[in-house]
Amino acid sequence: MNELLTKLDLKDFVEEFKALFAREKELFLEGDTHLHFRRLRELCEVEFSPPLSVKKLDFALTHLSKQGVLHLDELFEFVKILRYFSYLKSLKFEGSLKAWLDKIELLPQLLDFINAFDERGILKESLDERLVNLNHSIKLKKENISFEFKKLAHTKALNPYLIDTQVHLISGLEALLVRGGFNHALKAKIIGRSSGGGFYVVPLSVERLQGELDDLEEKKEEIYYEYAKNFSALLHKNLLFLKFINQAFDLFDHYSARVMLAKKKDYEFMLCENSSTISLKNFAHPALKNPKSISVEFTKQVLIITGVNAGGKSMLLKSILSAAFLAKHLLPMRIKADESKIGSFKEFEAIIEDPQNAKNDISTFAGRMLAFSKLFTKKNLLLAVDEIELGTDFEEAACLYSALIEKLIENKLKIIITTHHKRLAMLLSKNSEVELLAALYDEALAKPKFEFLKGTIGKSYAFETALRYQIPPVLVAKARQNYGEDKQGLEDLVGKNINLELELREKLAKVSEKEKRADEILQSLKEQKERNESEFRARYNALGLEFHKAIEEAKKTIVLKDTREKQRSLNKANELKRAISLPKREQNEEFRVGDFVKYEKIKGVIVGISKNDALVESEGLRLRVGLNLLKKSSALPKPKAKTQISLARPTNVALSLDLHGLRSDEALERLDKFISDALIAGLDEVIVYHGIGTGKLSFAVREFLKTHKSVKSFSDAPINQGGFGAKLVRL
Repeated sequence: MNELLTKLDLKDFVEEFKALFAREKELFLEGDTHLHFRRLRELCEVEFSPPLSVKKLDFALTHLSKQGVLHLDELFEFVKILRYFSYLKSLKFEGSLKAWLDKIELLPQLLDFINAFDERGILKESLDERLVNLNHSIKLKKENISFEFKKLAHTKALNPYLIDTQVHLISGLEALLVRGGFNHALKAKIIGRSSGGGFYVVPLSVERLQGELDDLEEKKEEIYYEYAKNFSALLHKNLLFLKFINQAFDLFDHYSARVMLAKKKDYEFMLCENSSTISLKNFAHPALKNPKSISVEFTKQVLIITGVNAGGKSMLLKSILSAAFLAKHLLPMRIKADESKIGSFKEFEAIIEDPQNAKNDISTFAGRMLAFSKLFTKKNLLLAVDEIELGTDFEEAACLYSALIEKLIENKLKIIITTHHKRLAMLLSKNSEVELLAALYDEALAKPKFEFLKGTIGKSYAFETALRYQIPPVLVAKARQNYGEDKQGLEDLVGKNINLELELREKLAKVSEKEKRADEILQSLKEQKERNESEFRARYNALGLEFHKAIEEAKKTIVLKDTREKQRSLNKANELKRAISLPKREQNEEFRVGDFVKYEKIKGVIVGISKNDALVESEGLRLRVGLNLLKKSSALPKPKAKTQISLARPTNVALSLDLHGLRSDEALERLDKFISDALIAGLDEVIVYHGIGTGKLSFAVREFLKTHKSVKSFSDAPINQGGFGAKLVRL
């Protein structure tokens, strides 16, 4: 596993995680993954203190099983575990964590055992009156010894022989440092000699007091042994429970370390699904300082990543494999978990480094073939191969690897491949289980975008990269000529294809945004229509009722015989009629083309007008609205002008900087300007020569690079480029 972690650049991250364990253990979390995931999510919602450091107790448990007696220090390790679970049970957990902790019951005798120790692991003297008396006597003896030394140090007779008045600790004994002839003033025992010729001596009076102190300490140890024996017998009776609680502690330690790391870095947990799909949304590799998050869909069996040099192909490969590895081990990561999916894989394999070295006596290509030969019996494997054509003729490699990959596809392996050459991608792209991804290049800025385009083969931009690293244009032009017009034409065609694809996607995004806005406007119009219809029906019913009352009142006059009563009834009917308020058509405001208007939540500008309605444009969409429904509005807010900053690209920027013979402050000033110029020029890797010398300049350069925000990483340069006397800086 260490080899895989190194290849994926995860070693430092995993070491940081393991440092959070209360005691050393394996990375893998055994058991029901879904249950562990639920508990981790629950634990993230609770504030808790992580467990203290605890030693491994396998030997102690074996000793207890044989009815052995443990030392108090060993017993306290069990106390720490039991005390921590007592603390956990006091917290307000919910769900599966609460159910799990509720099953763990601490017996009264074990609680008494816990309470017998203080926080430092020392047996409480309140347990036994003998301990109280002994501790008091020990304290008095120590005070007497200290007093005796002070008294002797200020004795007139001894003063001429004292080299100093300090009390020295020699071989565990307290002693005075005196000159020769001290026996005339002090009865003492010599226990050592100093480098200056003095004698370390223990006064006989102190020796007597020390002997009495040792006797008291021995009696105290006898009492400690007595309690250790009783406690060990108690733990032997509860041995099965102790084995269980020891394993439960390791399990919660796994949870605690993961949650503490997630909270520290604001990371999320991912649960592997029962599939082979890998869909990452805003994932960032934990090894990167200022990462640009990636989003990738990998639903088929093979993903081939092509494109620009230094465009992030290898890091994307490592990121996909790392995300799957972290999810398998339930380790937190920077990702948008609710929009991502990661399948479940039994094994991971990364063929990344060049296997050729002096130790294994194997060529690069032979090493690759050896690695591939071991893959044909694998199942449920996620494989990553970086620079697949490395070590041999790329035309032959394309044909060979095409056949090998086809066989691995039959075996249902999930494979990620990076390559600079297009022939392999073209051969494999015919397979329905292969998908393509291209690293993009910003031709305007002449640098990689660290973004990827799905469904196409990328251009390598080797000549452009060479120019970016200050290779003379004459040489690049000659290289283009040697490359050939046909191949260059193919490269240009690939580049145009990518640019057209990007342009199409940009237009599709704009159309989608317009469709979304149109849907919102249509929904708003639909809601307004429903409100208008509801208001109309309510008003119609109210008017009908009022007219009905007036008519009924008028009908009464028919049956009345008294003329006065008829007149009164008609008057009342007329009053009811006059009281009816008929809806009036609102007077339209005067609108002109160019007026800013508002219809419900929609704001726009009138671009056309007729007798009863107007054509309103809102956010690129046009709709016809009745004039009586419009209201004048304030002008639409103008988009804020973007501030543009133009930097003059420095000319003749060197790839290296020589700081030999400079003072640290002057060297750092030049280094700061050199890095700024390199960034503006688009360089992403430079060399700084500082020499070895006294090491002061090397130290100053190293500390400066550590804190510079634009420095991604740095290391000692290769031997042929300066070795320890230079730094290879990646920007």
